[in-house]
Amino acid sequence: MESKIKDALITGVERVAAWSDLLDDINVFPVADGDTGRNLMTSLAPLREFDMDREKMIRRLLFSARGNSGNIATLFLSGLLTARSVQEIPAASRLGRDRAWQAVTDPVAGTMLDVVDTLVQTMEKHTAWDLKRDTLETLHNLEGAVRATNGLLPRLKQAGVVDSGALGMFIFLEGFLKTLGGMAEHERFKPVTEIFRGLLRVSPSFRENREEGYCIDMIVRFDEMSDNHLQSLSEHGDSVVVIPHDDFFKVHLHTSDRDETKQKIESLCRLVHWSEDDLNRQIGRFRRPPGSSPVHIMTDAAGSITREDSRAMGVTLLDSYITAGDRCLPETLFVPSELYKYMRGGVKVSSSQASVFERRQYYESVLNQHERVLYLCVGSYYTGNYEVAMKWKRENDPDNRFTVIDTGAASGRLGMIVMATARYAAARDGAETVIAFARGAVELCEEYVFLDKLHYLAAGGRLSRSSAFFGDLLHMKPVITPLSEGAKKVAVLRSRSDQLQFALERLEKAFSPDSRAFILLQYTDNRSWVNTEVLQKIQGLYPSAEIKLQPLSLTSGVHMGPGTWAIAFIPDNTTLADP
Repeated sequence: MESKIKDALITGVERVAAWSDLLDDINVFPVADGDTGRNLMTSLAPLREFDMDREKMIRRLLFSARGNSGNIATLFLSGLLTARSVQEIPAASRLGRDRAWQAVTDPVAGTMLDVVDTLVQTMEKHTAWDLKRDTLETLHNLEGAVRATNGLLPRLKQAGVVDSGALGMFIFLEGFLKTLGGMAEHERFKPVTEIFRGLLRVSPSFRENREEGYCIDMIVRFDEMSDNHLQSLSEHGDSVVVIPHDDFFKVHLHTSDRDETKQKIESLCRLVHWSEDDLNRQIGRFRRPPGSSPVHIMTDAAGSITREDSRAMGVTLLDSYITAGDRCLPETLFVPSELYKYMRGGVKVSSSQASVFERRQYYESVLNQHERVLYLCVGSYYTGNYEVAMKWKRENDPDNRFTVIDTGAASGRLGMIVMATARYAAARDGAETVIAFARGAVELCEEYVFLDKLHYLAAGGRLSRSSAFFGDLLHMKPVITPLSEGAKKVAVLRSRSDQLQFALERLEKAFSPDSRAFILLQYTDNRSWVNTEVLQKIQGLYPSAEIKLQPLSLTSGVHMGPGTWAIAFIPDNTTLADP
């Protein structure tokens, strides 16, 4: 495969990531479960690590695929990836289109399938489709296909939006085709909000009925493969996508009875992998908060904020990426328990920042959706995000709508600054007042991180292996606090009970027992212990405090390892409420 095809695929993935929140916001078909952006990010993430042969890449994509949109997209890509050169892209696109259509048991007009249809039809109009000559015509036709989805599906018409999966495929293909044609340098993309103006906000009158059931993705194997298996797998749910590949079937479906479906599937074949989402729960939290805040907040996922929390607060997260073995995912989409299982098993794990292009696409995306944006950035000591954001601001923000604050923080301290600022912003009118509040929160917030073992720091190159070995041998458990000048070691302890005592002493210095403090407790693979021993102890000592239990950001978890826990706090919530 030509290197420029690989580069174009990665550009498409990064474009989808930058607009993923919008895709979630308008995802009303087949049900309003708000997960198209998440599913496409998860499904397409393997393309970012294109360092293996084509067949292995296709297999990784199919194993990663989630949801209707993710499974259809990866099937299309399984065909597109057969192109060894630009000249083979039309035929490869046709193969991907055919595979996608064949896998959907009940296809309907007005979805992602229409977009890949339009792509193939446009290419086949020409005796020889020419990349440079025909790309703009192709994109124009793809825009039309996305816009038409609003009139093809009653649910989309009622909601006043285009199909989320169709839009996601357009965003991917726009990045892919423009990069191939040399038209994607810097930010040479017309904002999605301009292209589909008036079709990207769900109507206030739209109401989604609760739906009992589950969205299931599974991988199954039969002892002997046969054509009858496709039919048997298609009979156990709705919105079914069945993908045969080598020695396994990848299956996506919606079912009202999870347990019965699982039992029937296991009676037919061997169940290799099973993941599920509760549709009723997802539909219940579909709508983001109304956009009443005077400034939209953006931050880095390194701040111990989950994707669910960011949606509830109306905050945009910029992910880093976690690689474990041959898996690479945005950190907020990697299952923490799986990551720590890998780490304890000795699997090589690392983190990496999003590319400069992807980060710049995020800035453009949020600024095209909101009048003012406040980016509470992870400390510049830890990443280059602040420098990248400020360079983009100087080049693209003449009206000073994009404010960037170097918080000097990471993990829970950054998370607390963001959560406190988001709460404050929800009840205020002036953007400058919110920005001033955020700067004050940066000064007031503290965090202490309690490591269990040192060898994970050594594995990441942040400590010599000999130091880690002797430290673990002597049961040394360092305590660090993330500051603007880096992570500072403030103590070395020998047991969990010593760690808890240290945390309680820090809380005692910070505020009185009747204070309405805001405390964030973070865990890795030790939630039960943190909940039982730490949270309950602090609740008993500070009954008026608000205490939130949260997973430690996986960026921090990768470097600090399983068994780590942390506490972050702002001394007095009432003081913060009226700066």
